[in-house]
Amino acid sequence: MRRSCIVAWLRVILPLTALAILSVLFLLGRKPEPHATIPYATVDPQDLAERQAITNPTYTGVTTNGSQLTIAGAEAEPGAGMNQGSVRSVRMTLRAPDGRAADVSAGTARIQGDQVALQDGVRMTTAAGWIVTAPEFHASTTEGTLAADREVNVRAPFGDLTAGAMELRPIAPGDADHVLDLKGGVRLIYRP
Repeated sequence: MRRSCIVAWLRVILPLTALAILSVLFLLGRKPEPHATIPYATVDPQDLAERQAITNPTYTGVTTNGSQLTIAGAEAEPGAGMNQGSVRSVRMTLRAPDGRAADVSAGTARIQGDQVALQDGVRMTTAAGWIVTAPEFHASTTEGTLAADREVNVRAPFGDLTAGAMELRPIAPGDADHVLDLKGGVRLIYRP
């Protein structure tokens, strides 16, 4: 009897409480601002109409070893020749068939055929927690490789490394597993 009495009271109190909360939300809500701008476009329409460009482009493909490659950016412009162009605010992901991934971000990228040159603040983060920065990375969209031929700085889970060059490549041609190969005077500062 006591339980049914409590349930009967809750059946009345809970809907009235919900109605009171909704009423307060409507009464205390903000008034609309008549001069507020609509937040749709952040680009100048005149500028965009005068030049050839694609906003928010995305490229997705599969490399010869079965890895998934995705390249996305804020804006892409065609180059002078066939299969050439440039992309701003680039995000690239190379995901191996086992699910491990390397994410790369860069300010700009130049594309020529299946080669991508990533520049301006290039940073790669691997699934194992390694962070690699370099002035420029070169990526192959068919082979699924990333390389830097100038000095790279690496933050690994066990310390900091510097090297003259770096390559992220399959262990063997057609192999799904990748290896991060640091070369050219590798220095390690070990932090246990």
